[in-house]
Amino acid sequence: MKMNFIFIMDKKIFKEYVKSQGLRQSVQRDLIADIFLSNQGHSSSEELLAAVRKKDPKIGLTTVYRTLKLLTRCGLAAERKFNRQTSYFEAIPQGKHHDHLICLDCGRILEFENPTIESLQVLVAQEHHFIISHHILELYGYCRDCVQQRKSDSG
Repeated sequence: MKMNFIFIMDKKIFKEYVKSQGLRQSVQRDLIADIFLSNQGHSSSEELLAAVRKKDPKIGLTTVYRTLKLLTRCGLAAERKFNRQTSYFEAIPQGKHHDHLICLDCGRILEFENPTIESLQVLVAQEHHFIISHHILELYGYCRDCVQQRKSDSG
């Protein structure tokens, strides 16, 4: 139930943002936003296009990409590279934040929340008389499965 409320509020924020930019509401843009905002995880524009085309095969990559950029500009999406050439996008529900662990072998992306890290960042900013607008924390290394695989390969 709580997730539905967040989804509805995010859709409302998106529609208001589109209107504030002098853009028209479109069925295609709304469909892309709906699928993206209901998605869990990280998607490239091509992956989102494949999901969208299951509902409307006429939608093109340019429309998907422009909609992702609108979602990013209004704060409902974040574009991430994760040490790759391809951009990935993830939905960012209002008031929520998480960080990432990225495996250098298999590419797995693990999300985590840690209140201690968040508090420490605020403390560091205060010590330096700095106001944080946002931050990105990406930790790179090897997941448990890849560490086990490396051990078995070398043993």
